[in-house]
Amino acid sequence: MRSERAAGVADAAAPDGGRLRVVIVAESFAPQVNGVAHSVLRTAEHLVARGHTPVVVAPEPGAGRGYGDGGPGGGYGYEVVRVPSVPLPGYPEVRIALPGRQVAAALERHRPQVVHLAGPFVLGAAGRSAAARAGIPVVAVFQTDLAAYARTYLSPVGETASRLAWWHLRQIHGAAARTLAPSRASVRALEAQGVPRVHLWPRGVDHERFHPRHRDEALRRRLGSRGEILVGYVGRLAAEKQVDRLAEVSRLPGVRLVVVGDGPCRARLEAALPDAVFLGRRTGRELARLYASFDVFVHAGPFETFGQTLQEAMASGLPVVAPAAGGPLDLVSPGRTGFLVPPGADGGFREAVAGLARNRDLRLALGRAGRAAVADRGWEAVGDRLVEHYRLAAAGTSGQSRS
Repeated sequence: MRSERAAGVADAAAPDGGRLRVVIVAESFAPQVNGVAHSVLRTAEHLVARGHTPVVVAPEPGAGRGYGDGGPGGGYGYEVVRVPSVPLPGYPEVRIALPGRQVAAALERHRPQVVHLAGPFVLGAAGRSAAARAGIPVVAVFQTDLAAYARTYLSPVGETASRLAWWHLRQIHGAAARTLAPSRASVRALEAQGVPRVHLWPRGVDHERFHPRHRDEALRRRLGSRGEILVGYVGRLAAEKQVDRLAEVSRLPGVRLVVVGDGPCRARLEAALPDAVFLGRRTGRELARLYASFDVFVHAGPFETFGQTLQEAMASGLPVVAPAAGGPLDLVSPGRTGFLVPPGADGGFREAVAGLARNRDLRLALGRAGRAAVADRGWEAVGDRLVEHYRLAAAGTSGQSRS
């Protein structure tokens, strides 16, 4: 039986076009730089811009990291509730929340019509339980292939850990009014695991921030002093990203591999790819200028549920080379906007990049087609689709799974 407060929350639902109050429970948030944190930032910004009221519940960033643009609970234009956290062993940049009553207290205070679980696992499980007790519908957004990560990081017990990860995810997503997946491959994976009510919700891209006009010839000369073709990678330097597979690209004559990002594998990768340029983490205008100054973009990791950096590269006018797995299958049109390489195939990245390096006209044609392909994927349109999912969940309309 629901409490009076829970009944009041349900009665306050505004599925018919009114303003929404949304609590976003995020496994990661600024100042961390990853897909979950970025998506939550853009979602909260969109909600504010549309007149809705979000509250974000997220892990503390850790000592010495600061809070990004705001203090512990604010500065973003909306409330941010921080939860104590600890670093993930072996990967201290990732913080694992230690939830207490923070989520429940946020629901009691904010009285939302819907709870958004972003990449739920630890904090998301607490969010699911608190929402269930309060009688508030949940929209769970699948963003990270945790089962694949378990296989990668927890050898030799990786397969067992992967099954446990899927079991835990089924408990969370199975209780949601709607689960939103970023790609058709993710929709199929969730449905194969028995997750009901799965819907496709891709990510947006900022077409103005990521634009070919930011190409910087002086920067290009610094990165490739002999006029090399610049092949860029942007992302975390972690085991699951398989950046070491780009060694075959870094050895191509007339090509300079530029690696943007940081992570626990950086020292090992610098030793394995001595011909590459490692720039560390870059953000904002500097990142946009780097994208636009590359000639080709390459991504090696086969576990992407979406592939946000691929979209950013396409918006910047670059041809993309990526594995034929997961999110890239939705993003890259082979021979039109880039090339897809069979996962694990030796020489695939080298062959694709070498062909592009030799053919400037092909690079330009694929880059133009790539930018055109993401023209309708702005964050406003994607954000409005998310709000519609919120409204349907608040109205009690779960809908059938669809891909």
